Amino acid sequence: MRILLDECLPKGLVAQLRGHIVTTVPQAGWASIKNGRLLRLISDSGKFDVFLTVDKNLHSHHRSGTLPFAIVLLRARSNRLEHILPFGPEILHGLSGFMPGKVYTLQSPV
Repeated sequence: MRILLDECLPKGLVAQLRGHIVTTVPQAGWASIKNGRLLRLISDSGKFDVFLTVDKNLHSHHRSGTLPFAIVLLRARSNRLEHILPFGPEILHGLSGFMPGKVYTLQSPV
């Protein structure tokens, strides 16, 4: 899977996603680009299957049903690494089932 990590997520999450191609928003050249425009850039690039974020307002800026990638919203106490790392196994388990155009919300396992 080709995964894009939102810039609000810690880079340390990448280690939990071994076996997949993981890029951060800054690595893609899209740092500081906001919501609707970011979703359009991801969509137009055709380079990603899944977008991981903690931004609960992001998908409200676009009709997600038309997007060629899945959005996975991580609902954690904060975006600090210790609150995000526990999502690793659940993300890996769900990757094969995440469908384009859908928004998936994962609740903090801690």
